[in-house]
Amino acid sequence: MGDEPVSDEPVSGQGEGAAVPPAMPDAIPLTDAQLAHLEAALRRQRESLDAELRRMTGSLADVREARSDASADDEHDPEGPTLSSEWSRIAGVTDGLARSSAEVDAALERLAAGTYGACIRCGQPIGFERLDALPSAALCITCARLV
Repeated sequence: MGDEPVSDEPVSGQGEGAAVPPAMPDAIPLTDAQLAHLEAALRRQRESLDAELRRMTGSLADVREARSDASADDEHDPEGPTLSSEWSRIAGVTDGLARSSAEVDAALERLAAGTYGACIRCGQPIGFERLDALPSAALCITCARLV
């Protein structure tokens, strides 16, 4: 294990000369029960992300409103963060949530297409344990280590 040669054949979307990792000998396709379990986990994650994005969007709107208030002089308030730093923090969290949301959407699309559980880089099965820990994973552990 680990001493197998890596192919020099290009992988779709990876360009010429991209190495394809060797197949994981213990990775097996997912069962229907595992797929159902993972789909439910993705849908729960989708609901949670949607709720958090709504909350963050509301917070961002509050900061935007406070920033437009000409009497808000937060730069001289020693008691808390400035509106600018709060704006940056909320915008960063919102961006991260949006990226996670896109990853979950992509995983649900792969599930509907019948390709969920296969690495998008090498095509090998990702493995239930990895998907159970990270249901939106698009790469097998071998490829994830390479990128």
